[in-house]
Parts: sequence; structure tokens; C-alpha cells
Amino acid sequence: MSATTKLDIAKIRADFPLLQTEVYGRPVVYFDNGATTQKPLPVLQALEEYYRSYNSNVHRGVHFLSQKATDGQEAARRKVAQFINARHDHEIIFTRGTTESINLVAYSFGKRFLQPGDEIIISAMEHHSNIVPWQLACEDRGAVLKVVPMDANGDLMLDEYEKLFSEKTKIVALTWVSNSLGTVNPVQELVARAHARQVPVLLDAAQAIQHTPVDVQSLDVDFLVFSGHKIYAPTGVGVLYGKESLLNEMPPYQGGGSMIKQVTFAKTTWADLPFKFEAGTPDVSGIIGLGAALDYVNEIGLEAIIEAEHELMQYASERLQTIPGLRIIGQPKEKAGTISFLVEGIHPFDLGELLDKQSIAVRTGHHCCQPVMEFFNIPGTVRASFSFYNTKEEVDRLVEGIKKSAAMLG
Repeated sequence: MSATTKLDIAKIRADFPLLQTEVYGRPVVYFDNGATTQKPLPVLQALEEYYRSYNSNVHRGVHFLSQKATDGQEAARRKVAQFINARHDHEIIFTRGTTESINLVAYSFGKRFLQPGDEIIISAMEHHSNIVPWQLACEDRGAVLKVVPMDANGDLMLDEYEKLFSEKTKIVALTWVSNSLGTVNPVQELVARAHARQVPVLLDAAQAIQHTPVDVQSLDVDFLVFSGHKIYAPTGVGVLYGKESLLNEMPPYQGGGSMIKQVTFAKTTWADLPFKFEAGTPDVSGIIGLGAALDYVNEIGLEAIIEAEHELMQYASERLQTIPGLRIIGQPKEKAGTISFLVEGIHPFDLGELLDKQSIAVRTGHHCCQPVMEFFNIPGTVRASFSFYNTKEEVDRLVEGIKKSAAMLG
């Protein structure tokens, strides 16, 4: 029984070596995709080929290996631009991940545009990486943080969003898909409402990039960030997309090699985009691996992936709700990738540990969303997060594993 008839899930699973791993003597069920996804063979092969055949630093070498590495990195930049439909390749900045991308914008945008008393809008469901950098920017610039509330289902309250805007609002920073609840926010509308007031928007697409088509031009979003490891690429590489006009106005985030045009002891001038924001040696292998991951997704087809995941999410939600005492946290209008839940009388850590002993990998805790947990007045949740390579049989193992754990804990 596979997740959908349109994909050969068995063939796809063979592309992911870790899915063949046994834990405690049983095949692992990997439902921690929201934390990081597994890596397919083409990505692993791209990493090995780089280190075996043309490992070299980029942009500063005239020799063959350096030029090949440079070509590989810049090909990946073009692939990212095409994947999200950026207008220009140089609007793609490589970072270490979503967190660094947001910090870059919070620092550089803040330094250029924020004045004392200015306001920044975020939401109640943000990951800490889209809260703390803006708090730091507020402390540094004397700005004020405003928060869009959500309702008991885990949907943002759009009427309240409207009320937060003022002539002092300088930027909106929101998640596209909640990592703790799975809520898919109406980002087209959220961006349009901000732009009606000439306010730029940053979207955190860390949990969206692998589950939904992204078109930054259609969205007209000003900044968009994501991590490669959430879309089958290596860890340690991420993307900041920014509109050329804004990126050109913003000062560098870090100083060092590669991001300069000319250095004297009197003054330094900056390199053109994208290199102004890419100080030092990049994660060349990771960037090339990201390009390979996007090739893999494109070959399978994002629409087929989305359909498979949607069917699996529906199945998992229906099966989980048959378990006595199980409560799903967050019932938004639209959901992707993640189901968070609690079982009455069982601490999420205890349930997670017992599932682990049954070779089922889930994540437990606050998921870097402590304000969300405080809103629901809970210590944390068990989070099962899905990918297209997961199966209904694995969902059945999760359900039986929860029932067995509940019985053991009384």
C-alpha cells in the first residue's frame, strides 16, 4: 500500500539509503522530516564527486578545479532561482540556513531602514528563528515588535493583522507553514495587505519549500528564506531570496573575503550582488548538493509529491484520531507536512522515547515554538512530520506504536 498510485514509492524509497536502516532490529520509521529530510542518492553522489574530483575554493582561482567548483556553485544558484521563479540569479544569496537568512535581513534591513519607534510585525506561530532576530533588531534600533494573534484552531486572525499596521510599520516577517502546527498561512493575501501599505514582507518558507510550489514573482514577496536540508539537500546551506532593489540598499551582514570590490585601510567598497552578502568560503559542496536535490525534486515532479503527501496526511490524521485520548494540536483550515498531538495522561517525551524503542522516529518538545505551547497551555507535543517517501504502512506502525506505548504507561 503506497501513499499514492501516481508515484512508485518503493522505487523512490530505494533512492534514500537511510530508509533501509534498522533501529533496534526493525526498519526505521522516519517521521521527523520537519526537522530534516533524508538525502537521496543523487545528492550523496554529488557530494562525493565534488570531494573526490574537483574539491577547490570558488571564484578566486584561475585553475581548472576552482573554475569547475565555481561553475557547480553558480549552476546551483541558477537552479534555485528557477525553482522559486526569481527574476534574477543574483537575487539568490547562499547562507547556512533559514536562521542565518533571517538574521541577515533583520540586521541589514534594520540597520538601513529601522529608526526608534518603528514597528515590525510577526505572528504568534513563529519559530524562534523568526522571533529572536527581530527582537535583537528592536533592541538595537529602538523598534517595537507587534504580534499577529491566532485562534484556537491555529489560524492567524486576519482582522487583527489589519489592525497592527500603522505609519510606523517597516516590515512584516511571517512563516508560510507553521513547523509546530502545520498551518498553511494565506501568504498571497498577507503579502498583498502589507503591500497595500507599502510595507515589505519576509516569508519563512523553511516548512513550505518541500510541500508547495513557490513563485516569488507571483507572490511579489520581498524576502523569502529556506534551508536546503528541509528539501533533501545537505545541512549547513540555505537561501535568502531578496528583491534586487532592497538588497542593493542594505549594508553587508558580515565582512571578509569575497564580499569586497576594493579594500584600502581608508575605505572598503562592496562587491555586487549576490557576493556582497556572501563573505568567506561558502559551503561549496552543500550548495552543489542543493542543486542536485532540486534536480531530484523536479525529476519526480513537485505536484506528484504534493499529492502523495496530502493523501498521506489525510490518512494519518484519520488513523490517529481513532486512538482513545489522542488530541491533535492545531486544526487549521489548511495544513501541510505536520501533525502535532498529545495523548491524555502521557508526557510527550515519554511517548517519544517509547516510540523510539519501537524504531519510530518522531520529534517531541516545544519545536522552537515556546509561545505556541504557551498559547495552548501545554508543555510540548509529539510531532509526526511527513515526506512523500513515507507510506501508509508506516502510519499504521505509528498508530500501533502509540497504542502499545499508552498501554505500557497505563
